Amino acid sequence: MQNQNGSLTAGKAIRCKAAVSRNPGEPLVIEEIEVEPPKAWEVRIKILCTSLCHTDVTYWKKSTGPNAIFPRIFGHEAVGVVESIGEHVEEVQEGDLVLPVFRSNCRECRDCKSQKGNGCSVFGNKLNPDMPRDSTSRFRGMNGEVLHHFLSVSSFTEYSVVDVAHVVKISSEIPVDKACLLSCGVSTGIGAAWKVADIEEGSTVAIFGLGAVGLAVAEGARLRGASKIIGVDLNPEKFETGKKFGVTDFINPSTCGEKNVSEVIMEMTDGGVDYCFECVGLASLMEDAFNSSREEGWGKTAILGVEMHGKPLALNTLFLLRGRTVTGCLFGGFKPKSDIPLLAEKYLDKKLNLDGFITHEVSFQDINKAFELLQEGKSLRCIIWMDC
Repeated sequence: MQNQNGSLTAGKAIRCKAAVSRNPGEPLVIEEIEVEPPKAWEVRIKILCTSLCHTDVTYWKKSTGPNAIFPRIFGHEAVGVVESIGEHVEEVQEGDLVLPVFRSNCRECRDCKSQKGNGCSVFGNKLNPDMPRDSTSRFRGMNGEVLHHFLSVSSFTEYSVVDVAHVVKISSEIPVDKACLLSCGVSTGIGAAWKVADIEEGSTVAIFGLGAVGLAVAEGARLRGASKIIGVDLNPEKFETGKKFGVTDFINPSTCGEKNVSEVIMEMTDGGVDYCFECVGLASLMEDAFNSSREEGWGKTAILGVEMHGKPLALNTLFLLRGRTVTGCLFGGFKPKSDIPLLAEKYLDKKLNLDGFITHEVSFQDINKAFELLQEGKSLRCIIWMDC
């Protein structure tokens, strides 16, 4: 196996274990692979732990279309240590604790320099199955077979190569399992509450879907002083979980009788909530969320879920004319390199609840168990330890 000393492995290919997805929907296979050294602007990272996100599961199941690409190494929520760097990489060095993130942040383009959003016009609009600059893979099977990347991260492997635009250096003081959460889901939810909605003290909020992202929205709303945080979910057990993150009220759509959810929320809030968040990825729920927002003047709906069936969103334009708004967001509107370190500081200052998101932990060899737990609705985040 590989030498753990970066100075001895720098510039050389590394053999390591990876969980390879060979066919859609089938269990991942732990295989020995070869990871090439980083090229210019790239960083090779030793993954310490990773976790499973619904996005991984969505793409793992895809059997048709341009994004059904196999064999592939999934995973995009992780933390690791820099093993070696390629030419022109200056912001990190060997030994740094880093997060690989799917949202690029080159810091040089017009979008990265703008405070109006968190896009990156250099890399942000591409869904490349391999490295973003040259569209080639750094992974090979032991027979020379190309193994494809996922969302510019690919963390289901002991070592991965990531473009520096997707790498965030963070404080070594934060526990690595908590840091892992900041590389996708938790940052997305908190950012949606803080950056996209910009919730004020005393606001009312409704969250559709109380998975990890939805609960992160609740945590963000709680920290902003929201007076009412309504959680909407079909799983009644989510209410008790949601209370830990500030959820004050719970609606199970299956128990609303002849009323739809938006009607119930309108009655509970005297005309709708100030802010709605859709965290599932269904056009029908996006419409429900929009219709649950304040009907006169300022109701705002943020779409966090990726519509899983590709259906369009139908809205009553009269509501838009009256002042309601709807917006989408990726990664919560956060700029990874500047905003993630601030979240880490808030956790270290005991102002941010990250511990409650971790419901399970498994070894890398048992990674398929994490898939089972998430699909059964039993876990929020399952930490997958590479060295167990």
